[in-house]
Amino acid sequence: MRHWRKWGVGVIGAMMLSVSCAHAATHGVTDMTGQVQQVPTQPRHIADLWFAHNELTIMLGAADRIAVTVDRPDTRPWMFRVAPVLYKAIGVNGPAVNAESLLKAGVDVAFVPNGSATAAALRAVGIPVLVAGFTDVASLRRSLEMTAQVIGTQQAHDVTRAYETMLDGVIHDTRARTGALAADARPRVVHIQSLHPLRVDGAHTIIDEWLSIAGARNAADGVDGNMKPVSVEQVAAWNPDVIILGPDSGTFDPAADGGVWRNIRAVQAGRVVHNPAGVFPWDRYGSEFPLQVAWAAQVLHPDLFAATDMVEQTRAFYRDFFHYDLDATQAKRILAGLPPADGARDGGDSPR
Repeated sequence: MRHWRKWGVGVIGAMMLSVSCAHAATHGVTDMTGQVQQVPTQPRHIADLWFAHNELTIMLGAADRIAVTVDRPDTRPWMFRVAPVLYKAIGVNGPAVNAESLLKAGVDVAFVPNGSATAAALRAVGIPVLVAGFTDVASLRRSLEMTAQVIGTQQAHDVTRAYETMLDGVIHDTRARTGALAADARPRVVHIQSLHPLRVDGAHTIIDEWLSIAGARNAADGVDGNMKPVSVEQVAAWNPDVIILGPDSGTFDPAADGGVWRNIRAVQAGRVVHNPAGVFPWDRYGSEFPLQVAWAAQVLHPDLFAATDMVEQTRAFYRDFFHYDLDATQAKRILAGLPPADGARDGGDSPR
């Protein structure tokens, strides 16, 4: 009987949602797979089921519409500092969620990653689903534009235009200095997503793209895609000039793995650096990509970018795009990949 009542509530909820959607104003939006989805005009309750996409929704002024999120304050403390309204959202463990739970949360639309196994189930109960995944700068722009169309406010469209102008400017200005570098002047870099187990990022990734823009070569020869497992012996064979450790990679110990790390050029030269992390890790698939480009260019070519002030650039980005006033100490913590000094919820400056 208990099971029947639970099922009955789910079916009735789905029917009510379908009726509601049928009478609500909708418009068509093309998602990242090229599929046109009919979504409510200015949906009020969003399920943001791709970790990176939550940052785009926040930046476009719709943090208060995120009713369900896969991000958590313990893993993304700056996100919850910048958008404390997320504490009111329902937290779920990963993008594979139960469709009925989203119905109960009153979700109007859901954003999912590429290859989501949940999309079909959500659509089956009447929830519009848009694939939001992006893999490079061009698709980042398309995902942002798609999200602005879904949110449907003038603010979302204005922020999108301002962001794309800034993004183009950062890429153009960086390439103006790095574009003429000879191959041997471009350091060979291995970007490590995880140390335990050891995983690196190869070609055809946004990581590969910002490395190229910043004047580097991806040393992970023969690796294609994100988070690919390799051995420390393979990294030693590549013998990179620089190693960049992702914010979530773990603790680097040059004495680990029998001391193989100590034989690598980057370790011997003291060029093992930790990537910044703010609302989302800069190195991966988020809107802080322009900051990542500027940071990487300065780290890899300090002579060409001596005038770059990453503290002030970080503060300006947060002020302009997250409407959040960082002080210099907070910006330095983000650049060091550190969480807020006093936790995600309390203390520090407040969002404007």
